[in-house]
Amino acid sequence: MSDQHKDSANPLFFNPLEPYVGLSISDLNRYLPAIQKVEDLQMTADKKNEGLFYGDAVIGLGKLPDDSMDLIIADPPKNPWRGIDDKGQSMTLQEYYQWNSQWLKESWRILRPTGMIYLICDWRYSGMYQSLLNNQFKLQTRITWRNEKAAKIGKEGTWENTMSDIWFATKSNDFMFDNHTVGEGTKTDRSNFWSDIQSDITSYLEGDRPDSILRRIIKTSSFKLNWVVDPFARSGGIGVAVKRMGRRFIGFETNKDQLLMAMKRIDQS
Repeated sequence: MSDQHKDSANPLFFNPLEPYVGLSISDLNRYLPAIQKVEDLQMTADKKNEGLFYGDAVIGLGKLPDDSMDLIIADPPKNPWRGIDDKGQSMTLQEYYQWNSQWLKESWRILRPTGMIYLICDWRYSGMYQSLLNNQFKLQTRITWRNEKAAKIGKEGTWENTMSDIWFATKSNDFMFDNHTVGEGTKTDRSNFWSDIQSDITSYLEGDRPDSILRRIIKTSSFKLNWVVDPFARSGGIGVAVKRMGRRFIGFETNKDQLLMAMKRIDQS
């Protein structure tokens, strides 16, 4: 069955009577019993399982074996809560810094010696992530891409923000990078300024990133059947791209509504 046919048969965000936005009663009956919690996650170097897991990224990453993952694509939340689905206690700036330090430390541990991380962020936190990545990783470059959605969250009456950053770092200086796919179908060649990204702000779900960015990262920095981790799955955009490109996926999410949506989308991809 084609993706187009599946999407038309299971439309997202069209039924105003749905108890969870984008999820029907049938979806809930299917995916609620299938939720896997990070506390129950058990993996070894010889036995790894794909899937989405409900819980904090620090705990989830801590359950993965040393030197076992090939690629991490992370888009950290800007205002995370202190607990699972806790909408009343947001982190302080100091707590946020420490939390980012923790999940990045776990990310370094689980990556293979040839492993890589792409960290997507806006300019407000870009300097912080550069500093944190430098503590352990080999920082390779900062990619800047044209983000039309960023203008919606900038301050009015000043310079319009239309750019976002992606930090590319590796565990060592021995890593895989497929030069043949760099700039494929674009004019960017090996530039770290992705001016060709023209994101339609209405074409992807809240929290997702343009598929063209995700595909470029996955194609240049992983092979078929490689293990890709998304610590902050949201509604599953990264997982969908990973699965469609034939890689193996592990994701974590603290919001149950978004987790269920991600499970549905990845299942249909």
